[in-house]
Amino acid sequence: MSCPPAASFFGFMGATAAVVFSNLGAAYGTAKSGVGVASMGVMRPELVMRSIIPVVMAGGVGIYGFIFALFFVWLVNPGGFFY
Repeated sequence: MSCPPAASFFGFMGATAAVVFSNLGAAYGTAKSGVGVASMGVMRPELVMRSIIPVVMAGGVGIYGFIFALFFVWLVNPGGFFY
C-alpha cells in the first residue's frame, strides 16, 4: 500500500509549522520577559537575576519545537506506511 503523493508534503509542512510556531512563541515570550527584566532592573535591581528565568524558559520552547520537528521529519516516509 503506497501513500498519496501529497502525504510527504503535508508531513514536512507539519514539521515546518512546528518550528515556525514554536519559534514565534519563543520570540514573543523572550520579548515580553525582556521588558519585564528591564523594568525589574529599574524598580528592584537585586531581583534581576531571578527575572532571567522566563527568558531561559522561552528559549526552551523554541528548542522543544525544533526537537518535535526533527521527530516529525523522521516519521515521514515517502515510500509508504510504517505498518
